[in-house]
Amino acid sequence: MNLIKSYLKLLSKIFLITAVPQTSWSALEKEFFRPKVKTLLLLCLGLFIFGLGESVLVVSNNGVTPWTVLAEGVARKIEIGIGFSTFIISVLVLLLWMPLKLRPGIGTIMNILIIAITMGGIIPYLFFLNSIFHPLFLSFLGTFLVGFGSGIYLICNLGPGTRDGLMTGISKKFSKPISLVRFSIELIVVLIGWFLGGTLGVGTIIFAVFIGPFVSISLKLISFVHK
Repeated sequence: MNLIKSYLKLLSKIFLITAVPQTSWSALEKEFFRPKVKTLLLLCLGLFIFGLGESVLVVSNNGVTPWTVLAEGVARKIEIGIGFSTFIISVLVLLLWMPLKLRPGIGTIMNILIIAITMGGIIPYLFFLNSIFHPLFLSFLGTFLVGFGSGIYLICNLGPGTRDGLMTGISKKFSKPISLVRFSIELIVVLIGWFLGGTLGVGTIIFAVFIGPFVSISLKLISFVHK
């Protein structure tokens, strides 16, 4: 009985986390635009893992992320390219940062660059995974990698990506669990995207449901190992 209580207590600490933890390599306020080399390297590692996860989701052919569903829906509705649609959505999300009193940083800019470069360079070499693993496994793997990569780069404290900034900003402002906020955002985004004509797949649902818990697990695990 005590073991079950301890297990439930541990789960509550993980899934009810409401702020990004600080570690020895988290950037201080004065280092926001001049980070330590270690912090910068870990930022790049986290973003690479994030991009790798997105790439695995793409090659799974089992459904893309909710934000890609939204971008596709907007692109079809107003007849523009999905790349430009993604850019417009990113700008609109940045505007939502203002009432949350968030500010972009090096991490925000590198988020856009490293993830895009990683996906562009690695996707052509990952299609062999389809012949080895089941699409459902690839969907879970991709979602986990995105969550784990998010945890690493968020703890660097060099500025989140546009979507992760919205997540952490809402979580901090309203003192709500990060996992709950992320799930709510992803659900709203995918429903709007589907309504506008975006393509919805099983992998999309998996991502929307599990990305919040995976980010929370990543934050808790990394902060525990690297205090």
